Formats: sequence, structure tokens, C-alpha cells
Amino acid sequence: MNTTEKIKIAFERSEKALSLRPALGQGTGTSIARIKNGLTCEIVEGPWKLVADMPEQAGGNMAGPTPGVYGRAALGSCLAIGYMMRAAKFNVLIKSLEVEVQADYDDGALFGTIDLYPGYLQVRYIVTIESDSPEERILSLLDEADKHSPYLDVFSRGQDCARQVRIISLKHSS
Repeated sequence: MNTTEKIKIAFERSEKALSLRPALGQGTGTSIARIKNGLTCEIVEGPWKLVADMPEQAGGNMAGPTPGVYGRAALGSCLAIGYMMRAAKFNVLIKSLEVEVQADYDDGALFGTIDLYPGYLQVRYIVTIESDSPEERILSLLDEADKHSPYLDVFSRGQDCARQVRIISLKHSS
């Protein structure tokens, strides 16, 4: 079985299971980010360990990519994977696929020197596909995949974010 067939079978199996039992698709992903040294942050989720940091000029140790790199990587990889899943489902052979994510920002908002939202000013993604399939078919599968992309949704729609705080007192009781 080739890779495309494997993806198509898995996609169709998941699609059928979720159609029959929608609750199977519901869950909560939990990542834990801990400061290890200055601004160096270790992120753990399940078996995965990642490191994020800031550049030295921002007070970091440059021990890993910035959170922005991970955010752009999440969007780009989510789109690329979604396109390949839809291509397999629609029997569109793709020889190569690349998603470039460009995000404009102004760090003045992060450091409080300008009055702007601290997020991206604009996000663009450029999809490069090598395929012999007709352009209309490729554009159709891209549109379908974009419609179902979790991280395109996260980037393009305001999310409900709720903060909870746990404070552990360092005071010693007598």
C-alpha cells in the first residue's frame, strides 16, 4: 500500500467513525510550558518535548525557536497535512507540496512602546503544489481543506481564551 492509499483509508475510516459517533472527535489537548532558565521554556505534551526561547537581544538564551516560530509552524504544517489528506481523499496525485507562512508583526506592541494589538498585523500563506491534476481540481481541494483546517480557523477567528490562576505562596507559616 502506498502512502496516498494509507492516508485515504485512514481519512475515510475516521470520517465514517465520526459520522456515526461525533463524540469520538471531541477532546482536550494539554501542553505544559515551564520556564527553565530566564526566558527558556520547556513545552511538554504527551511524549513530545519542545524548547522555546527568545533571542539574546530580548533577554533570552536563544536555546530554541521563539513562540512565533511554533505558531507559524503550526499553521503551515496543519495546512500542508490537510491538503495532502484531501488530495488523497479526492484522488489528486501531488508530487510535492509546500506551504510558506509569512506573518507581519511589530514588536513595539510586545514591549509596550506602541499602542497596537501584540498579535500579527497580517498572515499570508503561499501554497506551492506540483501536480498533473487540473488547476480547478487542485483549487477545489485546497478550498475544501481550508474550510476544515483547525489552525487556519485558530488564526482567522477570535478564540475564547479563559485564564485560570493558581498561586503557590512562598511565605513560610510559623
